Amino acid sequence: MPKIMEQFSINASHFGLLAAFYYFGYAGMQIPIAALLDRFSSRTILFIFAVMCGLATLVFTYTDNFYLALFTRFLVGAGSAAGFLSVSKVISEWFPAKKYATMIGLSFTFGLMGAIYGDKPVSLLIDTYGGRNVATILAIVAIIIGLASYFSLRSPINKKTLAQKESFKIANFKFLFSSPVIWYLALANLLMVGSLEGFSDVWGVPYLTATYHLAKGDAAGFISFVFVGMLLGGPLLALLSKKLGTYTIIAACGMGLMLAFILLLWGNHYNSLFLYGLFFAIGVLCCYQVIVFAAGSELVAPQNLGVTVAFLNSINMLGGSFFHTTIGKAMDLFWTGTLDNNNLRVYDPQVYKYALSIIPLCALIGAVIICLVGSKKNQAIQIPLEG
Repeated sequence: MPKIMEQFSINASHFGLLAAFYYFGYAGMQIPIAALLDRFSSRTILFIFAVMCGLATLVFTYTDNFYLALFTRFLVGAGSAAGFLSVSKVISEWFPAKKYATMIGLSFTFGLMGAIYGDKPVSLLIDTYGGRNVATILAIVAIIIGLASYFSLRSPINKKTLAQKESFKIANFKFLFSSPVIWYLALANLLMVGSLEGFSDVWGVPYLTATYHLAKGDAAGFISFVFVGMLLGGPLLALLSKKLGTYTIIAACGMGLMLAFILLLWGNHYNSLFLYGLFFAIGVLCCYQVIVFAAGSELVAPQNLGVTVAFLNSINMLGGSFFHTTIGKAMDLFWTGTLDNNNLRVYDPQVYKYALSIIPLCALIGAVIICLVGSKKNQAIQIPLEG
């Protein structure tokens, strides 16, 4: 955060906007990429969007123009949107339906490992080699991944399978506009995602360094335990949802996230063991998102499942934009006027606490919405299953 604010001469509000543009790109490209994957091969889509990620990262790293930085952040988000959807497409092509959930879970685990190693290890690399050098290497890796995907991925030649696939149609997601339960699920998902996409992705490390006077690498090490918790949370919450119900588990996760952030923000200073445990618990609770997708899948016909997941994931990622911009504006609103030697704003721990309090408040609202949706569903409110 401080390095980027210095690079572009911006305050916390602009930093939040910069972080949000990634999510604008990611969320906005969910359904378009689903359509592109239906029309073109996975290797072509992965190649184009991975290379776009790499090139946009290079431009972002070496520019000092804030508006160009916003554009490249948007491109990185748009390019990243192809990752999970392409994996889903490749798995559906190469594995039988009964293996789909297992392989998706495996890919989810690999993705979380990337998030884990993207915290403290990358922070240490930046401290040793500099942010621009590390970003350049990551950009080159993205381009290599795109090239490797293009030359290694193949689509199975199975005319029977291809004949059974439906092409993407606008009519396949018209039902979303007349499905209030899906929209309530999406809204609750957006409100509860602040703990992951708001705190863990961006604001967590600055908060810990300001509050506990930790080195950036050590603060990132704490945050990485959110993703460690998510490794366990997916299967654990899936098991509990079968016993207690999907809506009960989602609402309980919302309440749990609210309590966890009240402890984190407004409790007394804690030792390292407590913080590791708290962030691990937050990670477990963040896996409510998997249960949201399961709840959505129960409400639609099979031909609408892909579009429903893309829609829920799109609104979910828009939550990142909402929290980053809101927290950034709140930081500047509560700023006490302190400047550093470079004339950049310095935010004390109390400012962070006030700004980050939006996370538990929204988690509570999301949990209440889920409780209401669950009670309505029990009254047999259903979404039409016709495509």
